[in-house]
Amino acid sequence: MTNSPTVIVLIGLPARGKTYISKKLTRYLNWIGVPTKVFNLGVYRREAVQSYKSFDFFRHDNEEAMKIRKQCAIVALQDVKSYLNEEGGQIAVFDATNTTRERRNLILSFAKENAYKVFFVESLCNDPEVIAANILDVKVSSPDYPERGRESVMEDFLKRIECYKVTYQPLDPDDHDKDLSFIQVINVGQRFLVNHVQDYIQSKIVYYLMNIHVQKHSIYLCRHGESQHNVQGCIGGDSELSSRGKEKKTKSHYCKTSELTEKHLCCLCIVIFLCVFVLYQGICEEMTYEKIKETHPDEYFLRDQDKYHYRYPGGESYQDLVQRLEPVIMELERQGNVLVICHQAVMRCLLAYFLDKSADDLPYLKCPLHVVLKLTPVAYGMCCVSFTCTSNRNISLHQKHKSKITTTMNPVRVILKIVLALPSCIMAVNGAPVFEAQKSASIHHQTTPHGSGVLIKAF
Repeated sequence: MTNSPTVIVLIGLPARGKTYISKKLTRYLNWIGVPTKVFNLGVYRREAVQSYKSFDFFRHDNEEAMKIRKQCAIVALQDVKSYLNEEGGQIAVFDATNTTRERRNLILSFAKENAYKVFFVESLCNDPEVIAANILDVKVSSPDYPERGRESVMEDFLKRIECYKVTYQPLDPDDHDKDLSFIQVINVGQRFLVNHVQDYIQSKIVYYLMNIHVQKHSIYLCRHGESQHNVQGCIGGDSELSSRGKEKKTKSHYCKTSELTEKHLCCLCIVIFLCVFVLYQGICEEMTYEKIKETHPDEYFLRDQDKYHYRYPGGESYQDLVQRLEPVIMELERQGNVLVICHQAVMRCLLAYFLDKSADDLPYLKCPLHVVLKLTPVAYGMCCVSFTCTSNRNISLHQKHKSKITTTMNPVRVILKIVLALPSCIMAVNGAPVFEAQKSASIHHQTTPHGSGVLIKAF
């Protein structure tokens, strides 16, 4: 995907979302199959200086501290080299302020010596509310400020920012830096400036960064209603709803909660995504795992060895499915609240992206029927909780992993009125509308092509 390793270099004053961008970008690149790792200079600095005292450490006239900071950068770059040259990495994300041309020239020289490409990502923000919110959301819990009050943290960190402003040299697209490859993200995505993109992977990075946002939102994931194949243990195919699935189709199910009590959620838009088709099993379509083992023992063995990369003859692999779902990820990243109703394999791929799970773990993520997962971005990660609808049994078509894989899903009670009317063959959204209506429009028996998925957004 990239001819030579790439170093992505973050630029920006503190509290501009650089680490947020670094972690999200790394998660995305790993998900699409590009080995990527973050090298956060703050981690190296805290290892070199065990106890942080105050903003004075970041003053440009603090010569001793400046030497320590430069040495930390050199050590981090050596680790970047080891990762790209010896550990099979393709992209290293150098997460630091990198606010001076001197520091950026050091990185450029390092990259030139090792035949690496460099792509800069500069985050510019002059909105005081955004900056203050970032400090309170992230920096208060930083290892730099153990057992310090919010006001004390805010005061010290604002002074730290002022220290950086004294020597800050933003990228100059019109003169000094016109030949560099970079994107400037202005005011958390209000504007973008893209310069001299060199290759495919850099264009992918630009496209991704132009789709993410930082507004508060949640993504709800759930599977279709139970089908006959779910009951029989068959994979893929086109079957009718089971009796339990039909019951779910005609009745709305409630789960009590204290979190969303009396909050009326309104469905404003339903989008059908054809690229969210169920994983196609080729010659093994509509078989049980026992039948596959009996009739295609070689295929059964190969799949058991590498479930992520294994492709059914005439069918797909999880790796294929991830590539197919990339447009859906882009759509989810730029939306507000959204409910995705899909199939088990699709849900696993989406969960692996949001929860930063490896390709080895992805095929074994548990996605039970009649359970809604709520994913909410927090600081530098994702909080996942599950809402279980009324049910006496649980069917899951997946084989056990050789090692135990768990996801962070702490059960909470929630008030969601959900119509689970989606068999694996014909997905129908019944009722008016899906959530407690504040709109008068009705949606009756809207069907989608076999195996597709539904996004219900903006509620």
